[in-house]
Amino acid sequence: MGSTPTLSVILATCDRPALVADALRSVAMQTRPPIDVRIGDDGVTPAADAVEVPAGLPVTWVRTRAGCAAAARNLAAHGARGEVLAFLDDDDRWLPLHLERLASAFDDPAVELAYTDAVVVREQVDRAGARIELERRTLARGWDPQMMRVNDWIAPSAFAVRRSRFESLGGFDATFTMSEDWDFLLRAARHATPHRVAGVTVEVRMRESGNHSADFGPERRACLARLAARHGLPPLEPRTFWEVAEVLARAQGRG
Repeated sequence: MGSTPTLSVILATCDRPALVADALRSVAMQTRPPIDVRIGDDGVTPAADAVEVPAGLPVTWVRTRAGCAAAARNLAAHGARGEVLAFLDDDDRWLPLHLERLASAFDDPAVELAYTDAVVVREQVDRAGARIELERRTLARGWDPQMMRVNDWIAPSAFAVRRSRFESLGGFDATFTMSEDWDFLLRAARHATPHRVAGVTVEVRMRESGNHSADFGPERRACLARLAARHGLPPLEPRTFWEVAEVLARAQGRG
C-alpha cells in the first residue's frame, strides 16, 4: 500500500453563482481538505465577481468560455497540483467525509479511479434562493460492466481519478457536449476497474430546469448514439439520474 495522495478539486460552473457558492461551502466542510480548488467558469458573467469564497479555501478561477462541461473541466484541471482529481458540478454538494473517503481508496496504488455512492435529490429553489428538498433516491452499485453498458449511475460529482491517468486519457472528450462523463468512465475502465467506496457522500441535486440529464433533445440523443458506436453499446435511451436510481433499485430487488 502507498501513501495517501494529495487531492485537487475540479469544479465546473456556468452562470449559477448561488449554486456554486453552495457547492464551495460543501468543499470547505471536508474533513480532508484539498490542496487546491480549480473552477472552470464557463459562464457569460464571471462567477468570481458574485461568489464569496469560504475563508481559507485555495480557489483558482479559470475563465473557460468553452461551451461545454467537458472542456471547462479539462481547462480547469490543467495546472492542478493534486495527485488525484475529484470532480464537482456547481449544483451538487458533498457531505463532509467525501474527500477523506475517496482519498483512502487511492492508498492502494492499483486504484486509478474511485467513486462513492450518491443520492439524487429532487428539489425546488424558492424566491429567496433556499433549496427545498422534495424527495430522494440512492445511486449505489459496485462496478458492473453490464449495467454500465445501458445505464450510467456514477455522477461526475461522485468520482475521482489519478491525475496521471486523466492526462493519459486526454481528459474528457470535449466533442461530447453531453454524456462526456459516461464516455470517460468507459475509457478509464479499459485500464483498471473503477473502485467503489460504499456509502453516500454526494448529493446530486435536480430541479425542474437547468439539468443536462433532463435534456432528451436531439443533441443528447446524438451524443448517446456516438457513445454507443464508440464503445459497442446497444441503442441508448436518455435517462436522468433520478430514473437510473429507479433502475438500480429494481435490479437490486431482483438480486
